[in-house]
Amino acid sequence: MASVSNRRPFLYDLHVELGAKIVPFGGWEMPLQYATGTVSEHLACRSDAVVFDVSHLGTVRCDGAHMFDALQSTLTNDLTKIGPGRAQYTHLLDDSGFVVDDIIVWWVGHDQFDVMPNASNTTGVLAALPGVDVTSERVVLAIQGPNAREKAGALDPRFAAVKRFDVTTFDFRGVEVRVAGTGYTGEAGIEIAAPNDVAADLLRDLIGAGVTPAGLGARDTLRLEAALPLYGHELTSSSTTLEARLGWVLGWDKETFRGRSAVEAERERGPRRLLTGVLAEGRQPLREGAEVLVHGASHGVLSSGNYSPVLGRGVGLGLLSGDLEPETPVTIEMRGRVVPGRVVELPFVRKVK
Repeated sequence: MASVSNRRPFLYDLHVELGAKIVPFGGWEMPLQYATGTVSEHLACRSDAVVFDVSHLGTVRCDGAHMFDALQSTLTNDLTKIGPGRAQYTHLLDDSGFVVDDIIVWWVGHDQFDVMPNASNTTGVLAALPGVDVTSERVVLAIQGPNAREKAGALDPRFAAVKRFDVTTFDFRGVEVRVAGTGYTGEAGIEIAAPNDVAADLLRDLIGAGVTPAGLGARDTLRLEAALPLYGHELTSSSTTLEARLGWVLGWDKETFRGRSAVEAERERGPRRLLTGVLAEGRQPLREGAEVLVHGASHGVLSSGNYSPVLGRGVGLGLLSGDLEPETPVTIEMRGRVVPGRVVELPFVRKVK
């Protein structure tokens, strides 16, 4: 049963009907996995197509003549690099240069933007940008995997036509849907923002087209294999964009963004930690908080860790000191165990879009 502090997604009852195990996440009650389990869902995404309900992510609608300037002066990335009909990954920083949130902006049309914060950060984004929270009005389904576009296209060929980081809108079953070629798995795919009243039929029809329902457990192991940062882990209110090796989202060519002076100072002196990947020698899953040592000296702790179904090994990410080179031997200390491993180049699993 959901606690009073957690919200249920619009499709909660359908997820239960489909056999989902429900867990609290980011203030929501969300599907962790379905009957086949996380590993099976993970491998289905790598080989075929799955669908995630990611409606817990926020949507802040920023429409109006001055919204471009508001986003351009607040968020880190440079919107002049794209245009209407495209999506962009960006960061929202505080004045000290720390990460408030990592965000996808859908530039829907002229003076129309959907800003997509993480589940628990919508309030912070609303405090920084003059938008309207429309999270409760829509469902967002992420169809991911090498066959994702083809299988979504069985419902409507326009789904299959949405290319990577494109954004489009069209009438689907009498309502407007917004579709972007985005995702969080390292695979090809699309995300569909649909009004609540068509969402249940849309999810059922995607499953009927052979798309496997998947939960947040597989979404996490997939993003970890792809070395995609997770807010609250690799990105936090005490970490920086440069530490996460995401300097490409900093729009140095534009006039300003929030936190710019602090990030300029960090760039001058160099980040004190860097995002680093660690691969265990065996199948032991690595865990958040595990200490990483080189020749007995601590270089920090893992911010994320798990088992990689594709590699059959434990994998972990951490903001570690020392700019450790790939193939550096490490030991990982966790829960009273010592696990041998090595530093590896990221991502752990590289997929061709």
